[in-house]
Parts: sequence; structure tokens; C-alpha cells
Amino acid sequence: MENIYEKIMAYSKKYPTTVAWRKKAHASIIEKHLNPGEKVLYALACQKNFSSIKFFNTYAVALTNKRILLAQKRIFFGYTLLAITPDMFNDLTIKTGVFWGKAYIDTVKEVVVLSNLAKDSVPEIETAITQYMMEEKKKYRKKEENNV
Repeated sequence: MENIYEKIMAYSKKYPTTVAWRKKAHASIIEKHLNPGEKVLYALACQKNFSSIKFFNTYAVALTNKRILLAQKRIFFGYTLLAITPDMFNDLTIKTGVFWGKAYIDTVKEVVVLSNLAKDSVPEIETAITQYMMEEKKKYRKKEENNV
């Protein structure tokens, strides 16, 4: 089993100005939902909301070889898990402000906003997500062409 918490802590150590709380609890939800053969390529913890002034919506984010997973362990009961598969991915937009950056992941159904990211981390996040999605989309296109 992948240790997502260690990957998140490595990201946090490299980019300490990213705002995130309870990283271990959120990471445990992703570990619980990894499928057999699924490997974590990149992981971080950040806020998931449109506003940069809200600091209490931390999610663990993991880019695996199959999908993007976002998880939040609630304080008392339950959790939230969001999975974005390559066929649902449309676009990625990066914005930076004075203190932090945001990554807007546009999917078929919604726009997921990763906020309060360290400004210097957004190029790395953009590269990780974009390169992965471009490779996976090629695989989906090949499968569709073979089925036609």
C-alpha cells in the first residue's frame, strides 16, 4: 500500500506556505480507496474551495496512475471522496495571487478548485496533472478507435 501521508509531508516540507490541516487523517481516506495495481504518482494537501480566505476545507489530493483522488476526513463522522478519471477531465487553469495560487480542474460535471497553494508550487502541480492527463487521454482515444 502506498504511503500517501509521506508524499504529502514531502510536498509540505518543500512548499511550507500551502495551507493544510489534519493531513494524516485525509491521506488515510485515499489509502483506503486505492484499487489493486493503483500507484500514487504525486500527492499534496491543500484547501478545496473558491475562496482564499477560508482555511478549514483541507483535502488530500493524490494523482495516481488511474485517476485523481481528493479526500477529506470529517472531524466527527464520515468522509468525502472525489475521483476524477481521465475521461472526465477537460482542462486545467492555474491562477496566482499575492500569497497563494489556485488550480482549477475543469471536469465534465464541475470545476474543482485547489486553493491556498504555495505560489511556487503551482508550476509543479500543473506539470504533474497536465502530463499525466495528456498521456491517459491518448490511451482512451486508442481504446475508442479500436472499438469503432
